Amino acid sequence: MTRFHPVTHPATEDPIAAVVAPGYRFTGPALELGGLMLDETTLSEVHIKIPLGMLNRHGLVAGATGTGKTKTLQLLAEQLSANGVPVFAADIKGDLSGMSTPGTEDDKIKARATSVGQTWEAKGFPVTYYALGGQGTGIPLRVTMTSFGPILLSKVLGLNETQESSLGLVFHYADQAGLPLLDLADLRAVVHYLNSDEGKPDLKDLGGLSSATAGVILRELIAFENQGADAFFGEPEFESQDLLQVAPDGRGMVSMVELPNLQDRPALFSTFLMWLLADLYHDLPEVGDPEKPKLVFFFDEAHLLFDDASKAFLDQIAQTVRLIRSKGVGVFFVTQSPTDVPDDVLAQLGSRVQHQLRAATPNDAKALKATVNTYPTSSYDDLGKVILSLGIGEAVVTVMNERGAPTPVAWTRLRAPESLMGPADPATMDASVKASPGWTTYSQVVDRESASEKLAARMQAGAEKAAREQAAQRATRSADKSAAKPKAAKPQDSTFEKVVKSSTFKYAVRYAAREAVRGMFGIGRR
Repeated sequence: MTRFHPVTHPATEDPIAAVVAPGYRFTGPALELGGLMLDETTLSEVHIKIPLGMLNRHGLVAGATGTGKTKTLQLLAEQLSANGVPVFAADIKGDLSGMSTPGTEDDKIKARATSVGQTWEAKGFPVTYYALGGQGTGIPLRVTMTSFGPILLSKVLGLNETQESSLGLVFHYADQAGLPLLDLADLRAVVHYLNSDEGKPDLKDLGGLSSATAGVILRELIAFENQGADAFFGEPEFESQDLLQVAPDGRGMVSMVELPNLQDRPALFSTFLMWLLADLYHDLPEVGDPEKPKLVFFFDEAHLLFDDASKAFLDQIAQTVRLIRSKGVGVFFVTQSPTDVPDDVLAQLGSRVQHQLRAATPNDAKALKATVNTYPTSSYDDLGKVILSLGIGEAVVTVMNERGAPTPVAWTRLRAPESLMGPADPATMDASVKASPGWTTYSQVVDRESASEKLAARMQAGAEKAAREQAAQRATRSADKSAAKPKAAKPQDSTFEKVVKSSTFKYAVRYAAREAVRGMFGIGRR
């Protein structure tokens, strides 16, 4: 038995409903969130919505563990797809993969749907499954090191300004020398080479690369590789505009990226997010404020993106979020508390769906107070008390209306998703992945000549040339019987032996990889 009851009084008879109702009367298409609650046990007839045209103004879904954030994400993604808007979602816990499968109605779902005036119908939605570097069930997502660029990589690695400048010099040298940087092995090979006796002269006119800085860069690259990033960099490189697909029936495609063991590899997630958003910004045309978004991103567990991030990296996120709106792309962050999101980013989030917070510790109480202070003036006497008392599947909502102004704060009981609220069948997922056109394009790794191979060939050619010259010199000396006996010299390795024994040569011959180019924010394609 549900503790919520359908409305028995017109909305105008309740002072809160009388204030809230006008703020959610939209003329254009809107996503249905749920019904306005008058208190802990009573629902009103007021429907709480988000205008479809305002979803590129970004948003936040927040709340403690188990309060229904992922189901809210699923509810929004379903309605976006139904309205022809493509969706991108990071599926961290595997809960979202069931969106491709119609849900199962039970007494709980029936009661919730009835209470908010929802006509519930079991539906599946078009889903394409992806996996970073092919680690998991999905079409592999990869990006070349050159396309990713030194700016974003420096921020992910946490390099200081000097080290970032040096890394930029490495990328510049590789471009000028015709050494494609396609994966981590290529970048490490070039750094090793430029820090060797053979490579240092190449950077003499450009400022050089100190051994200390090269050591830091190499150590950070190794740590990054240990997080699984080596599988992420390479070819074929993913075309970010593939996320803008619409199914044959007109519904937006839901692109779902599996992120297994993300907590152990947060830098990999950060890397992918920043590149993908920046690449979209670089490629998409300006559209201003379209009638509906071209694409809406949902990033679950967003705190992993911001934890331990450098100020420069946070600045990059804020800049990208601010600029991507004009390309028709909306970004929703899903996390436990609004305080997980930096102020510069939080200020850009026009829609807020706040699930229950808990105040079990002084820090929790502080976070609750900070959360309440970020909301526009509400009709509730104590909004903090309301947030603490929210039940599962309830949220405090405010969005941007069609004029771009915030709507009144609304205590909302959310509708039930219509697709399966849980993982999809693994066999069904695998069959869907193999049948996708993207599988043909991205499943097979492309292994072609890149920086590491070219460096190995260059050094071997140099060694062979040196060996030929020395052989010619020895032949000349043997033929010239009358030549003076050369002064005894200290025994030393030949040039050929030096090259072959060098750490750079040994390192370079072990690796191979791929290629691309940089653009806006240090990324992009020519």
